[in-house]
This record gives sequence, C-alpha cells and structure tokens, in this order.
Amino acid sequence: MTQVGVLLSGSGTNLQALIDACCGDFPARIAVVISNKKEAYGLERARAAGIPAIHIPHRGWGSRAAFESKLSETLRDHGVEWVACAGFMRILSPAFLREWPWRVLNIHPALLPAFPGIDGQAQALAAGVRIAGASVHFVDSGTDTGPIVAQAATFVNPTDSREDLLGRILTMEHKLYPMCLRMAVEGRLQVKDGAAKVDLAPGEALLLVDPALLAAQPRGA
Repeated sequence: MTQVGVLLSGSGTNLQALIDACCGDFPARIAVVISNKKEAYGLERARAAGIPAIHIPHRGWGSRAAFESKLSETLRDHGVEWVACAGFMRILSPAFLREWPWRVLNIHPALLPAFPGIDGQAQALAAGVRIAGASVHFVDSGTDTGPIVAQAATFVNPTDSREDLLGRILTMEHKLYPMCLRMAVEGRLQVKDGAAKVDLAPGEALLLVDPALLAAQPRGA
C-alpha cells in the first residue's frame, strides 16, 4: 500500500475526495495531512478520518529552506512516497522538489496552460471562454507549469457566477484527482522529455467531460 502525504491550505474538498477514494478498493493510503494554515478545515477532515493532521506554519523558520526541510522531514517520518497538493498555497522550491523527483502532484481549477495562478475560475469568466475545467499536473518550480497528467472539462454558461463555475469545476476535480493519484501509485505515471507519460488502463481517458453538463448547454451559447 503506497503512502501518500497531502499538503493543503484551505477547506480540503479534494482531500475529502481522496479520503473517500481510499476507503474503497484503492492502492494508496493517506498517511499524513499537512497545512501551513492552522485554521484550515482540511485538518479537521483529516482528524475526522483518523489521519494525522499537522500544522506547519510557513513563517517563523528564518528561511524558506528551513520550512520546506520541516515539510520533507514530516512527510518522510510518515513513510510518504507520493505528495498530493490539494489547495496548497505555497510555491515549492527546486530544492524541495529535488527531494521528491516527479513525486509531487497538484490539481488546479483551470484547463492549463490557460489561467495559471490564483482564481482560475474568475480568470476564465473574465476571458469569456465557453469551456473551463481542471488539470492535474506534476509540480515543478513554476506556477502551475509542470507536465499535465489529465484534465476535466465543463461548459461555462453565459449566466454563471464565479460560485456557479467553482462548484461545477469542483465536481469534476473530485473525480479527476483520485483517478490520477491511482495512476501514480500504480506506477503508470512518469515524466519523460518534459511531458507526462501515462500507461492507460482499459476504459481510462485523460480527459473527463460531464455529459449532463454538455447536454444542458443552451443552444446558441
């Protein structure tokens, strides 16, 4: 059973999706959840599931390197082999990533490379796009620039608020992240020549689309 560590800064809805997946026939176990925010509700989700939940503030260490060293130490203390970022609002340095070579995944609420950074949903609405979604990617030292593993797509309706689109994308994220983590821990995911290479199982695809949402799209929109 592969041990996974989750890094987060917020409410942890994607953590909950991973917790729920791990309750079934899943080849991974969440060994520890770490947040740089003491008030992050994701820590409460972890405690409710009986998972070690640890607050490591990003301030007060004297350097970014010292903070990240504590992150790595804690992950290794819990036997972690893969790291899943789930709303972790810190850029990880090249030094940290060298300790976890192509072993760190992230989920982002946009169809990368479009709309990296903060609030991909609002960026999509401001740009007037008609399709939005989510991406799971390997983490590199840039902002949402690592090799893309898989994506999920949904329509942007003309009347959508940010909250409407956020909720719809989250529904897709909660399907996409467990799927990609399974690929990772089963050894079917690697990076070669700067791109993610995936050994797909029968019935798998690297793009998820919600048929109900597509069917509901108004004519002429």
